[in-house]
Amino acid sequence: MTRDRFLELADAHGGAVARWPADEREAAAVLMAAEPDFAREALDAAARLDMALDAWAPMSVGHDLRQAVIAAGPVARPHRGLRAWLLGAGVGAGLAGACAAGLAFGVALSGNLTSATDGSEAVSAVMTGYDDLSETSEGA
Repeated sequence: MTRDRFLELADAHGGAVARWPADEREAAAVLMAAEPDFAREALDAAARLDMALDAWAPMSVGHDLRQAVIAAGPVARPHRGLRAWLLGAGVGAGLAGACAAGLAFGVALSGNLTSATDGSEAVSAVMTGYDDLSETSEGA
């Protein structure tokens, strides 16, 4: 193990070698035996950082401050209101109107066909409204 690797492990896992990865501990023990002063300094620095981090505690916030921050935040508005309801009703009314118009036009345009009794008379009744149809069929 190199000195740099030893320092990396001390920074990452702290001053207690027991918390280091198991596969690194044996190599760390060899380096600690070969260079005890270096290892002691590195582990002491990491242990001081561990103690400082262990002593740190988040600040507690009072109930009044917490409520004031929550009250100052944005208020969620319901997504479904009068506007959304009217929009939905407008779409429904539009669809109903389109269906009614289709039905009315269908009945009005098929009125000529109800008086015909046979297929040729039905075709004749429908074709009476198209004067140009005979000209276009001959040209084709």
